[in-house]
Amino acid sequence: MKTHVTAIFDIGKTNKKFFLFDNDHQEIYREYIRFDEIEDEDGHPTENLPALQKWLKDVFNRILDSENYNIKAINFSTYGASIVYLDKNGNVLTPLYNYTKPIDDKIINDFYKKYGPEETFTTETGSPKSGMLNSGMQLYWIKQTRPDVYKHVKYALHFPQYLSFIFTGIPLSEYTSIGCHTSLWNYETKDYHKWVYEEEIDKILPPIVSTETSINMNYNGKRIKIGVGIHDSSSALLPYVRSIKKPFILVSTGTWSISLNPHATNPKLTEKEVENECINYMRINGKAVKSSRIFLGNEYKIQVQKLAKHYNVASDYHKTVDFSYNLYTKIVADFEHLFFWESLTTETMPKKTKLPYDNFELAYHHLITELVILQVESIKTVIGNDKIKRLYVDGGFTDNDVFIRLLSHYLRDMKLKTTTSSLGSALGAAIAISDSKLNSKFLKDNYSLKKHVPFIIK
Repeated sequence: MKTHVTAIFDIGKTNKKFFLFDNDHQEIYREYIRFDEIEDEDGHPTENLPALQKWLKDVFNRILDSENYNIKAINFSTYGASIVYLDKNGNVLTPLYNYTKPIDDKIINDFYKKYGPEETFTTETGSPKSGMLNSGMQLYWIKQTRPDVYKHVKYALHFPQYLSFIFTGIPLSEYTSIGCHTSLWNYETKDYHKWVYEEEIDKILPPIVSTETSINMNYNGKRIKIGVGIHDSSSALLPYVRSIKKPFILVSTGTWSISLNPHATNPKLTEKEVENECINYMRINGKAVKSSRIFLGNEYKIQVQKLAKHYNVASDYHKTVDFSYNLYTKIVADFEHLFFWESLTTETMPKKTKLPYDNFELAYHHLITELVILQVESIKTVIGNDKIKRLYVDGGFTDNDVFIRLLSHYLRDMKLKTTTSSLGSALGAAIAISDSKLNSKFLKDNYSLKKHVPFIIK
């Protein structure tokens, strides 16, 4: 007997993954592939869209013919800040321009001269000046620099919606892709920003539908529900939003540490929040998610390598260090900032790193203390004036005993829980297209939910 499954394509910059989930949202199959990048017309590296499209179809058709699985639904999660341009026949007009591709400063300056001032524009759209990482700027850029191409654009699709289009032929837009630091959306008016209408870019943006929308289609003779796709950060947040009833903050840790507040009562960013690198994402219902990010994991990696070299220990020795209350009290007894950051800028950091300790463990505790202080500031920024007492942490730092113990200590008025899931955005995409409700035990059953209690101050 065949197992009823939901198929998910989860497309990252490096790994392209395919999952099958059963009716209980349990993963029962996965595979992944990597593609070498190709170059756009300027020689800049970019996604191999033809190869990706072929792989999507090949994998899906193979599983569709499987004797083990009965695909009832399919959905798509991808990275954002990427636009696919289609002509009137649905053909792709350009490469998928990489969000690392530079934009001429003159174009950006002209944009803010027309639609600024920059500070006001940023607070309205929840999107800072970030070049091609801002997909609204991509649209403005192609209109200004590739007019011969732009005049043939019938539809501009965000990347997740393009993957859906491959299977349905129906061009659509949805909230999570529109709202992820794109400069397209005015969070106050809950509509496209006025510049989108003044540039007539709205004419090439397909109709907006809910992220939970699905299209029932006869695909290769089988009835399948096809989703419209979802932005990966919003997708990773969805299981938490669906299963936790009370307001919470989610901190997703990795190379970047991103603090997400899906319960922000005031979606418009303040100038101070913009200065602190706050941006807005969007939930599947169009509600703002206030977020702040910090290059914490990257800085951690740099500093532990330096410490290992300085104290002549193995490069992975830091993984063996557990929290010590005695070491921590020595550090805070006469605390000062010792570390010069390589990829962060703070007012408190010295001009160069000072290491007064004679062992790795003390220096390491001091490093984590300083990083946790920065993390706490980032979390408090996205909380703002909201009354939020629950904190969830996922990603790489959940395995770091010193980090979690200190975070629990510095935010002892919050209930801290960690989660572990390698599925992230893929599971969110499956939930988005599912009719099932998640209960309060979902995170415990699927995400290895663990509660942390602050240590007792002696």
